[in-house]
Amino acid sequence: MSTKESSRILMMLFAAALLFISLFSAQAAAVKRSKSDRDINAIGRREIVHGNERKLLTSTEKERQLGAQYFVGVEHSAKVITDHAITDYLSELVEKIERNSDAQIPIRVVVLDNNTISACTSPGGYQYITRGLLVHAQNEGDLASVLAHGVAQTALHIPTRQQWRQTLMMLFTSTPSTIPVFSCTSLSPLALTSGMLPTDELDADYFGVQYLYKSGYDPECYLRFVQQTWPLGPGLKNVAFNRFPPTLERLNTLRREIADILPSRKQSIESTSAFEEFQLHLRNLPPLPPEPDQPVLLRPTSEQLH
Repeated sequence: MSTKESSRILMMLFAAALLFISLFSAQAAAVKRSKSDRDINAIGRREIVHGNERKLLTSTEKERQLGAQYFVGVEHSAKVITDHAITDYLSELVEKIERNSDAQIPIRVVVLDNNTISACTSPGGYQYITRGLLVHAQNEGDLASVLAHGVAQTALHIPTRQQWRQTLMMLFTSTPSTIPVFSCTSLSPLALTSGMLPTDELDADYFGVQYLYKSGYDPECYLRFVQQTWPLGPGLKNVAFNRFPPTLERLNTLRREIADILPSRKQSIESTSAFEEFQLHLRNLPPLPPEPDQPVLLRPTSEQLH
């Protein structure tokens, strides 16, 4: 190898090191929101990825291609529900949220036919949601919260940014990895990525609750979504969950943000007759055997939510 080539490689490694350090050290600092981040009237006309994280973004077309590639793998490894009554309802619901978001990529919802309680987002606007989570949704607002969280992850390009972080980690640890990137709410039939950071979830919460509100739903539904999907206690041993911020911290942060940026209103949507029909159809599907060692949805009491 020539001296010129060696110098070029060293410079690339040095630049990658600076980016790596700046990205991960920034996670320890408090999240600062810009004026546009706080302006719900600017939704759809703003840039919500700031600082060094913008350097990790790729083209929309590349994101779509990567997401489509992952989808092919999911189709071969998991059972996907194609029932039109289910997929049509979810598509209409997620399109409503997408219209009230900053996402620049069309959202596609894919339903996995298993009893786990999980939802995942991959690059290119793909949202994977399990039958188990759908069955346990109490109303349309709760389900819309799940989708709003995923739409926020897409708008923030979180799975794509995780992919680049994973690549950087591989560069510094010399550890090969071909794990697809899925940003998931909990244990999942899909692979979890090692590039996930706690502030990713706080960011998805911040913008997700805005999209939920802008779509007409009660933001309290989002608090229930977090409480039900991340019932994590201090004794949790699974290292995969260490990438999530503590549930109490998320709830308290959300309450402050809701009070700060979302104007109060007299009426909000919690549920619809379409949701009731959707749930009835869903429950009439053939039952699935329980999944071993999977998280169980905990329904919080009213006291826990306040």
